[in-house]
Formats: sequence, structure tokens, C-alpha cells
Amino acid sequence: MSLAHQPSIWDVADEAALTPLAGRISRHQLTRGAWVDHLPGWIEGSGSVLDVLLGDIGWREDRRQMYDRDVAVPRLLRWYGGDEVLPHPVLTEARTALDDHYRPELGEPFVTAGMCLYRDGRDSVAWHGDRIGRSRTEDTMVAIVSFGSPRPLLLRPVGGGDSQRFNLGHGDLVVMGGSCQRTWEHCIPKTTRTVGPRVSVQFRPRGVA
Repeated sequence: MSLAHQPSIWDVADEAALTPLAGRISRHQLTRGAWVDHLPGWIEGSGSVLDVLLGDIGWREDRRQMYDRDVAVPRLLRWYGGDEVLPHPVLTEARTALDDHYRPELGEPFVTAGMCLYRDGRDSVAWHGDRIGRSRTEDTMVAIVSFGSPRPLLLRPVGGGDSQRFNLGHGDLVVMGGSCQRTWEHCIPKTTRTVGPRVSVQFRPRGVA
């Protein structure tokens, strides 16, 4: 795969490294027991991670039935189980750091790592909640680390209401917690702007998808 990307003018570190979580990540209380934590630039030198993720790590194109047509899912996917080695060591360090920070609240570790590659502005994900498995009935957390060109993550209450917007890219972190997967939904909309590739890495506890 060969996708050109524009490095961030702010994230200029040569090597990828985590920055502290404690005292820096900010929590945004939503409604009905949902919340979102946000930390821009959590991973410095994120471009070096993106270079690896844009390589041959087993990306696949999924298809789905839409009415009477079989259509391609508008993004590429890669899923890592808890026993698989992640493609860059800083991702393993990130999962460990998230465990250390959130375990008192979550009560269990992050295990899997799902990845989405948005190749350009035509790639997207529609409004949804991660409600497969225990997250359909239980509070949980999904931690997302972004690499590459910023794209907006939009959140809105299930049933409609005012939306929240987080621009995610270049090592940014967002964590959706509490009832967020059940009572809110999120999306990455398409855009007609010229944007480079973005990879979203989603860490989840076991049994949450």
C-alpha cells in the first residue's frame, strides 16, 4: 500500500513516545451516564507509527449487503486479538498505559485492538455504537488513538440531540466511557476536503466490539 501523508508541523519528534496521562487528560461529561476523555497529542512522533500502519499489516476490505447490492465498507480494517503482537511497540506501551490509568475505574484490562484506515475523505463510518457483546447492556470503555490527518469524530445522543465534535489525528487520544456505547452514538463523516490517510486504533476490553 502506498498512501501519501502530510506530517504534522507540531509533531516533529523523530521517535514515537507516550506523554503522561495523569493530570493532562480532560473529561467531558455527557448525558445519561456517558462521558468522553480527550488528550490531544498523547503520542509524540506519531508519524513514525503511521508509516508502519500504512504498510502491509494485513488490511482487509470488508463488504456488506445494502438493500439489493453488495457494497464495500468505506474503510480498511485490521483486528488484533489479545494474543497477537501489535505492529508498533508504542501501541503495546499505549495499551499498558491505558490499563494503568483506567483499571481502577474500568476494573479490567484493554485487550483487543481494532484498526480502521480512512484512506481519504471518501472513507467514513456511519452513526453507530459499539454494542456487540457486553457493551449492549454494561458500562465499558473504548479508547481510540489516532494517527495521520485529523478527521472529526462526532457524537450525539441516541434518538437525536446536540452533537459533540473532537478532531482526532497526530497521536490524539479519546476514550468513550460509562454508558456512551449504549446511550450515545458516534461517526466519522465523509468530507469533500482534501485530506490524507488516518488510522484509528481502538483498544477494547474482552467481549466488547
